Amino acid sequence: MGNCSQGCKDYFSRQKNTNIRLTLPVVCFVWQIAMIILFGVFIRYDEESDTHWVETKAHDNITSDIENDFYFRYPSFQDVHVMIFVGFGFLMTFLKRYSFGAVGFNFLIASFGLQWALLMQGWFHSLDPQTGKIFIGVESLINADFCVAGCLIAYGAVLGKVSPVQLLVMTLFGVTLFAVEEYIILNLLHARDAGGSMVIHTFGGYYGLAISRVLYRPNLHQSKRMQGSVYHSDTFAMIGTLFLWMFWPSFNSAITDHGDGQHRAVINTYLCLASTVLTTVAISSLSQKTGKLDMVHIQNSTLAGGVALGTAAEFMISPYGALIVGFFCGIISTMGYIFISPFLEKTLKIQDTCGIHNLHAMPGVIGGIVGAITAAAASESVYGKQGLINTFDFTGDFKDRTVLTQGGYQAAGMCVSIVFGVVGGAIVGSILKLPIWGDPADENCFDDEVYWESIKLLHCTDHTEDISHK
Repeated sequence: MGNCSQGCKDYFSRQKNTNIRLTLPVVCFVWQIAMIILFGVFIRYDEESDTHWVETKAHDNITSDIENDFYFRYPSFQDVHVMIFVGFGFLMTFLKRYSFGAVGFNFLIASFGLQWALLMQGWFHSLDPQTGKIFIGVESLINADFCVAGCLIAYGAVLGKVSPVQLLVMTLFGVTLFAVEEYIILNLLHARDAGGSMVIHTFGGYYGLAISRVLYRPNLHQSKRMQGSVYHSDTFAMIGTLFLWMFWPSFNSAITDHGDGQHRAVINTYLCLASTVLTTVAISSLSQKTGKLDMVHIQNSTLAGGVALGTAAEFMISPYGALIVGFFCGIISTMGYIFISPFLEKTLKIQDTCGIHNLHAMPGVIGGIVGAITAAAASESVYGKQGLINTFDFTGDFKDRTVLTQGGYQAAGMCVSIVFGVVGGAIVGSILKLPIWGDPADENCFDDEVYWESIKLLHCTDHTEDISHK
């Protein structure tokens, strides 16, 4: 028994081999070929993107192509797509020697994830029982980007500590878990979560934190010289912040009902984000004896309001209510970077590179709570009878549901997302812990040179003044 235990320990602690010349190409080729085959079997254009749209228009007495959902959804899709590839990518470029990995691996994760998401979400949400096909349109593309966002959030927790092969495996399981928890929360529990505070941010945050905990590196201090930022890396990260901040109203409103629901979601998110900036700046200044601002807080906590308002974005939370949510989110998120992140690393052994607990997990839970309270407090006098039905989709099997019951199911949805994130992340983390994925040694984390060519120019940053980050 002792020999077996020692052998297992030696296997997991053997010297790291970061040569992924075979594993990465094999995974990319095999998985992309699998996507081609699965798309050929299951995926088809929906009626609004098919050439039979002309016949559909005539049959339904539609007089103009402007009624095609493409013209309603595509502007929001563009904004969300930019958030996924530019916003998330550049937000993670703060590390002085990990910009290639931040943007490049973000690109890789998203490109694979959106394909797998179209299949997984299609099987759960839109599989035609008669034909066995999945019919996709522009709204399917938005939902796939949402699904990918959960995996990119998780990436933030393990940024710089894993290989691209591990990231692809993490995305494969992450998208699968996301599709299941999304189906349970939105379809079975019938919770409303237009901006994904629960489904996207809470799940993605706890999924990444659980993986990071399982992959804990006790000797990560050997890469401490790489964990700082420099002036230009923080500037690049701020580009990501600004893209995310500007487009977040589109993120929270992209799949809401046409008309008042979408309009209201944009207004609420817009105001909430603005309020968050002021309280973030205030707490950041108060936290320093000299009153100076910390760029970590400005890059991240200013976005927390958009996360927290995701669930209640389309509800009648009122403009001043949106400002209140933003006010408290800026405070809580910034305090998280100051106090909670050090506690998580020291006490719970969670090495959260980007601080996703403070930007996504914690604000996501706040969003779930705000959504549950707002739903339970909804009334016919505020929403109107038909407005109440439209906002909470009280139709079909749910036509007799009361607002108090809806509030309870909203809270249950938040619990489901946390459970899926924590349990799923722990299982996936155990898989990623196997020493076969080409992950870097403790002394080589947060360094692009491990996986990228042409890094010599970056070495000059070793002589640049480090700025403590996170």
